Amino acid sequence: MNPLRILLAEDEPLIAMLMARVLRVLGHEVCAVEATEAGAVAAAALYRPQLMIVDAGLRRGSGVAAVQAILRQGFIPHVFVSGAVIAGLGPEAVVLLKPYTEAELVAAMQRAMAAPLSA
Repeated sequence: MNPLRILLAEDEPLIAMLMARVLRVLGHEVCAVEATEAGAVAAAALYRPQLMIVDAGLRRGSGVAAVQAILRQGFIPHVFVSGAVIAGLGPEAVVLLKPYTEAELVAAMQRAMAAPLSA
């Protein structure tokens, strides 16, 4: 996979730090790490990432709502991360359940990048 500019939305600081490190080791640029819905929406507008990895439940707000708001400005491939099944997502959604391995993360990223632009 070519290096990507990735927005990471994760409200648990330790998980965010570890995930950002894994992504960097894999050769990607983490353009922003945000812990709130509003922060994720603002960072997406500012950095226009090539991929978003978004925790479905953020400390303030919802990762799902953040992605919905971001997608109104144009499609950005995305992976939802959650410790539980996320209700209301379509079958095309790429969801990674915690805990996951690096290989599962890479596979989810590849699925998201292969998704049609209208998904």
